[in-house]
Amino acid sequence: MGSMVSEGYRLDKVWCGNEKVRPDEKNHRVRTLFDSVARRYDLMNDLLGGGVHRLWARALIDWLAPRPGMCLLDVAGGTGDIAFRFLERVGGNGAVIVCDINEKMLCTGRSRSDERNVSSCIEWLCGNAEALPVKDALVDVYTIAYGLRNVNYISTSLSEARRVLKPGGRFLCLDFSHVVSPILGAPYDFYSYEILPRAARILDVHGASYLVESIRRFPDQETLSQAISDAGLEQVKYRNLFGGIAAIHSAWRI
Repeated sequence: MGSMVSEGYRLDKVWCGNEKVRPDEKNHRVRTLFDSVARRYDLMNDLLGGGVHRLWARALIDWLAPRPGMCLLDVAGGTGDIAFRFLERVGGNGAVIVCDINEKMLCTGRSRSDERNVSSCIEWLCGNAEALPVKDALVDVYTIAYGLRNVNYISTSLSEARRVLKPGGRFLCLDFSHVVSPILGAPYDFYSYEILPRAARILDVHGASYLVESIRRFPDQETLSQAISDAGLEQVKYRNLFGGIAAIHSAWRI
């Protein structure tokens, strides 16, 4: 555990969009970005992506096929979207830990859990994906949606995912990926570099360029699969969504 934590706090520079900065500087920038959109995060996604993120979240839960009694750790899930979907699928008969580095995102999630009367099923933790404040082999499922590309060291976060999973536990990652459909390549480029930044400015979303750059710099499907395998997770598979615009990666701790 000590070596995994220390890797997350090395002094070498890491990618923050298309710029290399110190790890603490990236953490600050990412935190500032999500502080600014915490209360309207899901609305922002609806407006910028036409609500497609809801279909992708449903696809993640469908592939998980959660069973009553499961314990889920959702990392970088502060607003509670994956947590609420999981609890709905198991009929409230399950436990969820939501861990997010951003306290304002967690505040939004807590408020929504109160509105849905599921507060008793969810524990909210402020913590870093690279040094999770969670015991070894504690949870049945680890999920992370749109969060892995915001960490400093993907390898550290994946090792942490394996650490907290029980033997036989499931790992699922949902994020933007690399387009594999030639038909979608040009339209997606136009949306990413022209439409999305302009829409973000209209919505007063600071850091829109970082969002685009972080998506494009994120490992492709096969590279991420190898990183997951290197972290000690097994039976790695992925499913492309919308021609590879996004992908879900699945693996197991055996």
